Order: sequence, then structure tokens, then C-alpha cells
Amino acid sequence: MRDYSSAFNHLKVLIVGGAGFVGSNLVAEILQSSPEAQIHIVDNLLSAELVNVPVDARVTFTRGSIADDAILEQLRDDYAYIFHLATYHGNQSSIHNPLADHENNTLTTLKLFEKIKNFTNCRKVVYSSAGCAVAEKTFGEACASKELDIVNLDMDSPYSISKIIGEFYAKYYGKQHRLPIVRARFQNVYGPREILGAGDWRGTPATVWRNVIPTFIYRSLKKEALPLENGGIATRDFIYVQDIVGGLIHCALYGESGEVYNLASGKEMTILELAQTINDFTNNPTPLEFLPKRSWDNSGKRFGCPEKASEDLGFKAQISFGEGLQKTIAWTQMQLPMIEKTMAKHAEKISQLAV
Repeated sequence: MRDYSSAFNHLKVLIVGGAGFVGSNLVAEILQSSPEAQIHIVDNLLSAELVNVPVDARVTFTRGSIADDAILEQLRDDYAYIFHLATYHGNQSSIHNPLADHENNTLTTLKLFEKIKNFTNCRKVVYSSAGCAVAEKTFGEACASKELDIVNLDMDSPYSISKIIGEFYAKYYGKQHRLPIVRARFQNVYGPREILGAGDWRGTPATVWRNVIPTFIYRSLKKEALPLENGGIATRDFIYVQDIVGGLIHCALYGESGEVYNLASGKEMTILELAQTINDFTNNPTPLEFLPKRSWDNSGKRFGCPEKASEDLGFKAQISFGEGLQKTIAWTQMQLPMIEKTMAKHAEKISQLAV
């Protein structure tokens, strides 16, 4: 890992989606590593909580969507770096409401790039993409996904479609307008600040039960059964949020415009192994609950190849899965009152769906 201490000092940084899980961790890291940085967060809190926005004189917060013309009008050509992390979380919400996904995932990207296409002071734009959009759809043996510009048109969700459309626009604006965009392909991120139930109701229980790790940790701490679809045979590449943040910063400082980099651990773990490990760490004796395969999910086994990011950016994930998981469990235990209060916002609508 290259040292980026003070890299953002005396510079202004725009973080779209900066109140979210990854975005808020990025804000915290930049403030810590570059104490004289200035950060502008734009976030509509659709899938985030205000508690993740620091009360700090170095931080300006604008509540709203980056697709809002009034907010775009406020943006000035004084940002040295722009991180576009806003998204419509996540696959199941996008399946439930593809139009909302388009509005908050595709349109946000296009309108932001169109607004900043003639900015001259921006050194780098980092667009957060998704490894699931390019991974092979298989439940057989998986090969590590590499940074190839080859896309299978058979997508699992509007979310995946939106993310890859964002990559198309990144390539287009880089070529047509010389906008210095780097694409960062995330694998499955986990860690502190991912709040179950964060943001507004988005139509399905996935509003509360977000990604697999926070869901499993919460239920395991409560001594509940962990639900395993399709026997838990699916695999994922889990990367700790502090590593993702480091990868994003490396993309901004050292990434080549027009390029794409996997931010991945390069290690494959089954969801069954994940559930067993979490239950071991939390001393949860409740047997696992085995459920049928999700009808929409064909992205069975996948993990990312980290070689290009290592060779070109000097980035490599540092936190072992065991260490990261223990940190995440400890954070969840400490934040349980806040998490449960956030989840409770949606209790009535969850109960209506169960009727």
C-alpha cells in the first residue's frame, strides 16, 4: 500500500453518497489522513442515515440527489477529486422498482458526468461499479473476474444493469470530453457503519435486511437462525470497508484515466462457511435455516482478481477476513440500540407484507 498521508490537504473533495456505508468511511479516512482537506457530501439519505455525516467544520453536507438540477447548479469547478458512490441499494430493491433504480442509479451518474464534463480543476473522478455486473453467472467452479471490458447481457437485476451503464458513460465521457474517470469495481464490502434499515422504505424486506454480513451478524447476536438460500453454496469475495476506502483513494491518486480496477481480496468464501464462522464468533447455538434458491439470483459463485490493482496502483487488501469480521461484530454490538431504532422505522410495513 502506498502512503497517502496529507494527499488531500488544502484540496476540496466531492463525495456523492458520502453519508452511506462506504462513503462515510471514506469521509472519515480522508479527514484523518489529510486534516486540512475540505469535503462536500451530497446524499439524499435514501439508503443512509444522518448519523454517518460528521459534525465537522471541514465538512459541508447537502441533502438531496445529485440528479436534482438545483443541487447540480451549486457545484463549482473547485473540486480536486470527485468520488461518485451514490447508488440505489440494491439488487432486490431494484427488481421491485426498476424506475426508482434508474432514477437513483443510472440518471445520477449521467447527470453528474454531464455537469462536470468541462471542469478543468478536477484531477480524478472515481466511479464505484460492481463486480457482480461483470462476473460469470455460474454455480460451478468460478474463475477470478478480471478487468475485461466484456459484458454478458444476461443480468440478474436492474441494479447490475445500472452499474454497467455507469461504466459505459464513464468510458464515453472520458473519451469524448477527456473527463479523467477511473472505475472501481467493488466486491462484497462489509464493516462498520453499514446500518440495517438505513434510509427510506424501498418496498421490500431488503430495505432492512441489507447485505449478508450485517444481516447474519445481527441475527446471530440475537441467537436466531441464519437463513441460507440454496444450501449456502454461493461464494463471494468479502473485502473489509477500510480496504475498499484505501482502494478508492489509490484509484484517485494513482489510477489511470479510462481504466478499471478490481477492489477485491481475491479470496472466495461460501455463504455456508460465512454463516458457520459468524455463529462461531458470536457463540450462536441455533441451527442454520436452509431455504430454496432465490429465483432471480444466478450469480452463484464469484470473486475478483486483485492483480491489476496491486501492480498498477500499489493497492492490496490488508485486513484478514477474521480480523475484519471481529471488528464488525464488535461495532454491531456497540451500536445495537441505534441499529434497532433504525430498523424499527420499517416495522409496520414489514408486518403488512407478512399479512
